[in-house]
Amino acid sequence: MSLKKYLDNIRPSFEKEGKLHAFRSIFDGIETFLYVPNTTSKSGTHIHDAIDSKRIMSVVVIALVPALLFGMYNVGYQNYLAAGTLGQAGFFEIFFYGFFAVLPKILVSYIVGLGIEFAWAQWKNEEIQEGYLVSGIIIPMIVPVNCPLWILAIACAFAVIFAKEIFGGTGMNIFNVALVARAFLFFSYPQKMSGDAVWVATDKIFGLGNQLPDGFTQATPLGELSLGLENSASMSDMILGFIPGSIGETSVIAIAIGAIILLWTGIASWKTMLSVFVGGALMAFIFRATGQSTIPFYEHLILGGFAFGAVFMATDPVTSARTECGKYIYGFLIGAMAVIIRVMNPGYPEGMMLAILLMNMFAPLIDYCVVQRNISKRMKRNTK
Repeated sequence: MSLKKYLDNIRPSFEKEGKLHAFRSIFDGIETFLYVPNTTSKSGTHIHDAIDSKRIMSVVVIALVPALLFGMYNVGYQNYLAAGTLGQAGFFEIFFYGFFAVLPKILVSYIVGLGIEFAWAQWKNEEIQEGYLVSGIIIPMIVPVNCPLWILAIACAFAVIFAKEIFGGTGMNIFNVALVARAFLFFSYPQKMSGDAVWVATDKIFGLGNQLPDGFTQATPLGELSLGLENSASMSDMILGFIPGSIGETSVIAIAIGAIILLWTGIASWKTMLSVFVGGALMAFIFRATGQSTIPFYEHLILGGFAFGAVFMATDPVTSARTECGKYIYGFLIGAMAVIIRVMNPGYPEGMMLAILLMNMFAPLIDYCVVQRNISKRMKRNTK
């Protein structure tokens, strides 16, 4: 309560004619993040409560925490495993190595992205938009641990400016901001985003971890399969997440916890989420049955970024389909397209990113077709 009173006392300084009015957007952004806004929407015929998008974004961030924490542990786990010292390391030693390896990426993502958001809001004299609260934590989770910070900073800046602000800000972008950052990284710096030399941290950090030999490599399970090699990971490791991969994408269990949170709070659509897995499983089964792939359908669903993309990015309410029927179509096509890209393009074993970005582009068309179909049905009923 004392903090609220303090904010109320200093508010006049940030309002028009106040000595700090130039920073009104920053003050408003901080205040509405800490407290529910005093005003509610009065437009339309529906009753609107006081929850705003900042509260929704905060729930999504909470849902991402299990995958992020496990990702930190797995970064340390892979380093100690590669060095052959896993048996001598304790839980906290492994976790804090990963924590210190991942933390700079999170800081860079938020500093660059939010810095641009604040500057843009001040320039446009608008409220600070909250969409980057989620994108800022997803971006570090979908890159390899060895992605250089300066490259990550460029990708964050590119995504915020060209995938978000140019379209009008949060709620207006047609492409998922985090995936645009990943796509920029993949096509601009492919050697830092693919191959077998980017998935395991190789340096000591604050005396923790192991210094691995120069040129150390470790392929992901999808990378091994794309080369025609046998998958060296066990089923339990693939489900638990003890495999090389992007920081937050390896653990199916941690991602499932996040999915439960999103579904329980009603933020994510179960129709979109379920249909992604159905589309992916069906297409993978067809490829396996026709002899075009040796990977069982269920491995497609638990490897790479498939589960993470289905739960946290395909369900993005801004860039996904919004009609109820359209959600089924949209999700199904994402899952099917991801597997098609994986199987038909061995040079790019991970297909989830391109599948979601492609369907982001077609989501408005899917909704349009669904609406027009409903209109046609009603007109036919009325003419009878």
